[in-house]
Amino acid sequence: MSEAVLDFQNIRQSFPAPDGSSINVLDDISLQVRKGQFTAVIGPSGCGKSTLLQMAAGLLAPSAGIVRHNGVVVAGINQQVGFVPQQAQLFPWKTLFQNVELPLILHGVATAERRSRVAAALASVGLAGFEAYYPHQLSGGMQKRGSIARTLVYRPDVILMDEPFGALDAQTKMVMQSDLQALAASERATILFVTHDINEAIVLADEVVVLSQRPTRVLAKVSIAFPKPRNIFQPFKNAGFAETYSEVWSIFRSELNIGGAAGA
Repeated sequence: MSEAVLDFQNIRQSFPAPDGSSINVLDDISLQVRKGQFTAVIGPSGCGKSTLLQMAAGLLAPSAGIVRHNGVVVAGINQQVGFVPQQAQLFPWKTLFQNVELPLILHGVATAERRSRVAAALASVGLAGFEAYYPHQLSGGMQKRGSIARTLVYRPDVILMDEPFGALDAQTKMVMQSDLQALAASERATILFVTHDINEAIVLADEVVVLSQRPTRVLAKVSIAFPKPRNIFQPFKNAGFAETYSEVWSIFRSELNIGGAAGA
């Protein structure tokens, strides 16, 4: 088994409350993401899923515990990882090409190589031919593809994705999931993916990490064994999907405030 690319060890995180007390969010979280692995994290709203991504990116230091990237403690902004947020966040005054090119400019990449890499990144997400378009001229799904291309273009070691498809309509979401599955396979990408959607987690991931309500701990790490590529559009037609869904749901449902529906 390959070494962990991302390693969260005994992570605790508290935030100040308005009354001067503190809110304990993460409570002794440990998990690893290995090279080439697609790891999905699910849990109730407010349990700290996005907080883990921020720690991996070096945007937030844990109150206790250590985050390591390739064995090195993350102690500041981690420029070796890419971050795809919930919203596309493309700059409206820049063309799609200019938006995707920006990380390469910031990394000091020469002009000729920038052009080549931007063209390849846009082609990989199906946006070749839209280089001169501005964000307002693109659909929501195309903007999201542009955001993913902007992350891929500088070839990050790990891709962090924070509910990237949550704001999309159901049809576009499935198309984007299918695109991501193909992209992850072709790039052999290492992905840490936060979602609230159990179907999405199971159909995309190699492993699903289930988190509890606050104070948050790891309830389970479920390996997703059925083969890839998977049927994104009709997930229950994947052999083993129903059994895996039942396993994950039986763990997760106890964390939801749904009363008697939990036993349905």
